[in-house]
Amino acid sequence: VEETNETNEINETKPLDDKSKDTVKIEIVDAESDNDNTSCASKWYTKWCRFYKANSFLVLVVIVILLAYAYPKLGAVYLAPQITATWIAVIFIFLLAGLSLKTAELVNALSNIKFNALILLFNFGAVSGIVYGFSRLMISWNVVSQPLGDGMLICSCLPLTINMVLVLTKSSGGDEAAAVFNAAAGNMIGVFLTPFLILMYLGVDSTSDDGEDPVSLGQMFLKLGCRVVLPVLVGQLLQKKVPTVTEFVKTYKPYFKQTQEYMLVFIVYTVFCKTFRDPDATSASDAVLMIVLQLVLLLFTMTLAWMTLALLFPDQPKLRVMGLYGCTHKTVAMGVPLINAIYESNSNVGLYTLPLLIWHPMQLVLGTALAPKLVRFVEREEKRLGQPLQTESI
Repeated sequence: VEETNETNEINETKPLDDKSKDTVKIEIVDAESDNDNTSCASKWYTKWCRFYKANSFLVLVVIVILLAYAYPKLGAVYLAPQITATWIAVIFIFLLAGLSLKTAELVNALSNIKFNALILLFNFGAVSGIVYGFSRLMISWNVVSQPLGDGMLICSCLPLTINMVLVLTKSSGGDEAAAVFNAAAGNMIGVFLTPFLILMYLGVDSTSDDGEDPVSLGQMFLKLGCRVVLPVLVGQLLQKKVPTVTEFVKTYKPYFKQTQEYMLVFIVYTVFCKTFRDPDATSASDAVLMIVLQLVLLLFTMTLAWMTLALLFPDQPKLRVMGLYGCTHKTVAMGVPLINAIYESNSNVGLYTLPLLIWHPMQLVLGTALAPKLVRFVEREEKRLGQPLQTESI
């Protein structure tokens, strides 16, 4: 035992030689390097997950467009888009819309008829009129092709978003009750009004390719009735008459919402598969051009809406903030399936959809950038007007 203790003491007090010191240093450096790499990878993964969660639709759309470009025949032929995308996906999306839209909310905020009328008239009428004149000018100057110009106009005829308007209005200190009413009313009206506006501006001939017989009004509205109006009405009836269905949808709302997003992405995929089957149909330059033109139009219409609201509602800052979004936003959730339902037989359906796919994320980016400034604007105006500040954690 005494020999063992002496040996341990010698080992403990024995200094390390230079080679051993170098080995220990290398091991420590390698361990720190591994920890740094793991930490860096974990940070990037966390950032990516956060970005994907906030922009999942945009990310998925970019991916499926690239897949459609790589092998368009899969989505254009093999997946039977005339059934899966045009019927099943569209009906599912509008059935969920009918289940989620609360008609009781349409009677709220009705007292402010002047404001509500302005939002709907500006969103459907003023925006579509401005885009009609601008797109016809761009077509006459050969800046954009006829299908892309028509796509810009189709985008302008769509109703405002629901979720995005509510989120941005809340984060900007706007009137949430007005946002709920106008989002619900705009989408319900848009189911019927948007097809009429598109046909009024573009005519029946636009529903088919050149050289083919145009779709009759009766046929088109019959299809829209079966795919759009009827599912919305069924959803509303289920919401009112079958509480178990409503509770089931509420319980699994995140899953239904995700499925609805995947259905939208699938429609976009099949649409661009049809487009890319014709190699001369679209190009990267079309996308870049659309980004520039849609940005110009969005900035112009937002500026015009803000000036109009300031003129008509000078002492109501919360309404002005909500109106800025409500006057100019366009929905992709209803827009994509609606365009697909109207133009299912038209090979230019991808070009008709492209302007909307650019307008939608652009309005989110601009709205997010403006939100802090609008919050300060509301606080400043309410202080000036002597109104009580209503702050809420966001």
